[in-house]
Amino acid sequence: MGKREIEALRKKIDQIDIEISKLLKKRAEIAEKAGKIKRSRGIPLRDLERERAVLTKMSEKAKQLGLESEDVKAIYKEIIALCRRLEGEETKVAFLGPHGTFTEEAARKFFPSAGTEFTPCPSIVDVFRQVEGGAAPYGIVPVESSTEGAVNVTLDQLLSSNLMVCGEIELQVRHNLIVPPYTNLKNIKTIISHPQALAQCRLYLEEHFPDAEYKEVSSTAKAVQTISKIRNAAAIGTELSAEIYGMKIAAKNIQDNPRNYTRFFVLAKTDNPRTGRDKTSIIFSVKHVPGALYKALEDFASRSLNITKIESRPTKQKQWEYAFFLDFEGHRTDKICREALEGLRKKTIFLKILGSYPIWGS
Repeated sequence: MGKREIEALRKKIDQIDIEISKLLKKRAEIAEKAGKIKRSRGIPLRDLERERAVLTKMSEKAKQLGLESEDVKAIYKEIIALCRRLEGEETKVAFLGPHGTFTEEAARKFFPSAGTEFTPCPSIVDVFRQVEGGAAPYGIVPVESSTEGAVNVTLDQLLSSNLMVCGEIELQVRHNLIVPPYTNLKNIKTIISHPQALAQCRLYLEEHFPDAEYKEVSSTAKAVQTISKIRNAAAIGTELSAEIYGMKIAAKNIQDNPRNYTRFFVLAKTDNPRTGRDKTSIIFSVKHVPGALYKALEDFASRSLNITKIESRPTKQKQWEYAFFLDFEGHRTDKICREALEGLRKKTIFLKILGSYPIWGS
């Protein structure tokens, strides 16, 4: 292909880019008008379900056109963020920090980066406080791991907080061996990470670094921060943390179990409207008598409502008294779900609806 042909094609690309810019401006102007209407009527500016629907629709359209759906979805996340800024909303999301944790990865998976401020918090309790106090409209906290079970601090906070769950994220835990640039792996003498990460990569570490010393820190991100200050040290952490702190990934996916997932909750002061593919989370407790839990669950079984999780946790109010955390498919406003919850309320000494939200991946 000659130089003239290439220049002709480039001109066509330039013309298409101009048209795309004009359409972006038109979309942004409409979004700005929508923002004004929302503010005048007291409607929340952000509609997470509408954003999800747009991304799903454009992803499907991309497949029909022979394009990579994930690439198109990433582009539309940024377009939506641009339009949100013109609507007058800058989203702040509090997450369990520091920067580079799996929780931040989950937050960035749920919220588009453009127009979103991600605020690290030193603890799960602080994430709740940020959202409760209005410093951030959303918070992201881990709630359970497929290999380690429930995150008890999160469950305890959900029991006492007035916040609701408006979304969930499931993130595959991928551990990476991270080192400072130009590090020779033969010289590694210390492996640093969170104790769970060290345990979940035991087979890899035993094979490649049988004589290394293990050092535990508060998070995988903290480990990546630390290795620049310790000679001949490597960390186990996220790809995001390596990027943030200017480190190099020496080996990817070193975890023993490839089916290791963590589930996160998106916290807000309200939950999500009905979408038709929803899940509801509740907390309840029953009298400490035989058959109480069995009778409480009858209202779900008799209506064929699918319970996807049930977990017990001490209430810390009375000795041997437990609260049950339960997830079931359906939205709390659905008729059949309302009936089940009303029936449950009559058989419990305490019932709290944490919120309804779209099932992740649906």
